[in-house]
Amino acid sequence: MTQTLVREHLPPTRHRGAWIDHWEPEDPEFWEHTGKKVARRNLIFSVFAENIAFSVWLLWSISAALLVAHYNFGFSASQLFFLVAVPNFVGSVLRVPYTFAVPKFGGRNWTVISGLLLLVPTLLLVVAVNNPSTPYWAFLLIAATAGVGGGNFASSMTNISFFYPDRKKGLVLGLNAAGGNIGVSIIQLGLPVIVGAGGLFGLVAASSGGVDLGRAGYVWAALALVSAGCAWLFMNNLTVSLARFSDQITVVRHKHTWVMSWLYIGTFGSFIGYSAAFPLLIGLQFPEVSIANFAFLGALIGSVARPFGGWLADRLGGARVTFWNFLGMAAGTVAVIIAVNRESWPLFLGAFLGVFVTTGIGNGSTYRMIPMIFQKHALLETPGATGATRAAALARGRTRAAAVIGLSSAVGAFGGFLIVSTFGVLGLLNDGAVPASAIATAFVIFLGFYATCVLLTWWHYTRRTFMIERSPNLSTVDI
Repeated sequence: MTQTLVREHLPPTRHRGAWIDHWEPEDPEFWEHTGKKVARRNLIFSVFAENIAFSVWLLWSISAALLVAHYNFGFSASQLFFLVAVPNFVGSVLRVPYTFAVPKFGGRNWTVISGLLLLVPTLLLVVAVNNPSTPYWAFLLIAATAGVGGGNFASSMTNISFFYPDRKKGLVLGLNAAGGNIGVSIIQLGLPVIVGAGGLFGLVAASSGGVDLGRAGYVWAALALVSAGCAWLFMNNLTVSLARFSDQITVVRHKHTWVMSWLYIGTFGSFIGYSAAFPLLIGLQFPEVSIANFAFLGALIGSVARPFGGWLADRLGGARVTFWNFLGMAAGTVAVIIAVNRESWPLFLGAFLGVFVTTGIGNGSTYRMIPMIFQKHALLETPGATGATRAAALARGRTRAAAVIGLSSAVGAFGGFLIVSTFGVLGLLNDGAVPASAIATAFVIFLGFYATCVLLTWWHYTRRTFMIERSPNLSTVDI
């Protein structure tokens, strides 16, 4: 079935101008005269929508820490880690349907819908914290609804991947992801100030009237409405992004779908897991340190590093950057373990921020690898193809890569749940507390996982005998 026939099966849209039927970013003339401007506009508002979504997704990462300090709900440290972990789990699950929503409904349309869904967790936060009798199970359910913010990443990255030519995808996907990732830092920096807990390294004092977490719910509910409105007014749907579910789901049978998903657990799973756990880890390990002043730094540094990772991968090759980055991540993890055992705050902060840098670089480099891998495989299916046959193979590779981008993001987000829940489980083994020994044990487990990522990257993508790299017809496309 052609893309045009797929389009005819969709309900008509009132704003016909929202759909673009002709889109050829690989054509230099089209890109310079038409494509670049439209792509940039869609990227800007995609970043804005994703930023708000990430903020809502990690709403409980900082709210849980403030519950202990300013509310009397009486939750244990282990319970708080599970409260933070639940949105990661739900977000990872939702990323699967969100991945296939763009090829079904269009990128602009789904950005509007997903933005409006953010009203559910933000307004439920208001209900939960304003009722002192809210039970723990209700908090868990309400925190779970924040997972809708995590789903947005899959649909956003899938959508933007169609707008840009291959030569720019590493940097652009990095920018799109970084714009969303920074939402984690914004919520962790801005929420304490908004609710009256102080922050900004002491520049803003805590409110004399106490902390009101409900204010944060109202603020991000309003921002969600703004992001949905902007998507409706300024974004576009691409006909070329439409595809059958049956055509996309075939990627689950591809080995590299799961290899890249495993690697993305190591990069994005670490980023989102550590971002969620960082405020609680500071409060538990170093109670004398202000959470409001430092919790946002990790997510900020990891987010800023992501487009750099994509840019670096565009120039050096994503596989090469990913391999060395995992070695750096392992070294940083060892430093964190030493800092926890020595109870050294300066070393802990420095080592942890170093790990955050590597999560960002790895996020960018792995996402640059995916389009290259699947276009190479599409060309291997039609050896010696030229002209229209080669173009069709590359288009098929892009469609598969878009599906893998979304699916790997789901698996990666689940890695974030595993990281946070590891602290919670170790807490259960210590009667609800999470002592330094449990924190160090968790990082030893994570270190072992990074070792597997180093080996997988080398085995599949950097060793000289890798089958894709040996293909003489594919030398122009570098992983």
